[in-house]
Amino acid sequence: MKKVATRFAPSPTGPLHIGGVRTALFNWLYSKNKKGYFYLRIEDTDKERSKDEYKKQIIESLGWIGIQYDDNEYIQSTKIKSHIDVANELLKNGNAYKCYCSNEEIEEQKNRAKQKKIPYIYNRKWRDKSEVDAPKDIKPVIRFKSKIDGSTVLKDLVQGDVKIDNNNIEDFIILRNDGSPTYNLSASVDDHEMKVTHIIRGDDHKINTFKQMQIYLAMQWELPSFAHIPLIHTKEGKKLSKRDKASTLDDYSKIGIMPDALRNYLLRLGWSFKDKEIFTLEESIKHFSLEGIGKSPSKLDMSRILSMNEHYIKHMKENHLFDHLIKYCENYKDKIDSKSEKIKKSLTFLKNKAKTLEDIYNNAQYLIKDKIKISSEDQKLLDNLAKTILMNFLKEFENLKKINKENLEIIINNLIKNNKTNFKGVGQPLRIALVGSKFGPGIYDIILSLDKNEVIERLKATS
Repeated sequence: MKKVATRFAPSPTGPLHIGGVRTALFNWLYSKNKKGYFYLRIEDTDKERSKDEYKKQIIESLGWIGIQYDDNEYIQSTKIKSHIDVANELLKNGNAYKCYCSNEEIEEQKNRAKQKKIPYIYNRKWRDKSEVDAPKDIKPVIRFKSKIDGSTVLKDLVQGDVKIDNNNIEDFIILRNDGSPTYNLSASVDDHEMKVTHIIRGDDHKINTFKQMQIYLAMQWELPSFAHIPLIHTKEGKKLSKRDKASTLDDYSKIGIMPDALRNYLLRLGWSFKDKEIFTLEESIKHFSLEGIGKSPSKLDMSRILSMNEHYIKHMKENHLFDHLIKYCENYKDKIDSKSEKIKKSLTFLKNKAKTLEDIYNNAQYLIKDKIKISSEDQKLLDNLAKTILMNFLKEFENLKKINKENLEIIINNLIKNNKTNFKGVGQPLRIALVGSKFGPGIYDIILSLDKNEVIERLKATS
């Protein structure tokens, strides 16, 4: 039995789109589940828009989210000769023909279709015409001679049987008039030469699949299996595009989304296995199947991503979480090397109020910065009573020989009683004085995470 082989084939014309990441993930998981191969093909034949920086970003993004491909990247632009050879073979065996229509003729056909409010399909003018009648001043394109009669059924592994009337498939161009191959030809030849057995991609590719199937059949190649997955939509129900906010992996990495959390979210976006929500990498591979993919589009839900990320942050071992935080800060924030040990010791409580790595970084600012800055709004909360409480706390704190939660509780409870207030009445001014904000970690956690001298200096500066 032939080994399963899947591929992911992005164009390096921009950052990797979140929908592309999910497509790559499904291909990778399917191949790993079947103990097969997963390949990366860079479709870089659009020379004007293809950039090395985007190719690098695609590779780095896949690595970041944990997708590993087999062998080296397959670079499409290095295989052009094979694509052209197949086009000439199709021409030779009568499955393609030269089309001498001018640009003006094609535009006229398109305008007529637009006026009639029908999809444009090339009128097949040169399909059976002799080249004797060909104009001398026009370089021809080569068109595939698509089937006209009957219908074609695609046995889709996700969508089920999909039927199309053959006369709805135009005689599509396979070689441009400059001799360069088009997408459907190049993709078909590459998939064949790479021995791809399963093509899993977005359902906006269905019409391309019908065209590529015809190339396969004309060349007498073995057809791969096809699976078309529903697209990702925005909350408003529109197709997610690169122009949308939070549409690339970089958008999520910048706000401190964990790769495992995002991978888990994308796995569950349109796929299900019983009522299970959280999957380890091993469980993802073990349970993934095409049967679990739904037929309807899924909506990207940022609140769900944050919730998933919060789960991973809270359940991750502190040393692993710290490694992620260090890398995050190196990439997007100031380095925290000088305060790293103090932050590492405080992660147990810092992570409890965090949904992202950025939240942890922000919550740790009082540890990172030697001097804190209190906002004008929070400054207003430090009235005379608050300052009295701070001064009294300072007197008691300076005399403490052992700083622990029990001793701190005694001081705070006495302050609550003596000042006829509540825990907030004591805790709030302390938090403002120590971290610069009324929001932040628990007051005991804050005090115990700082050096005694730091606590004293900050209280003196405020009171």
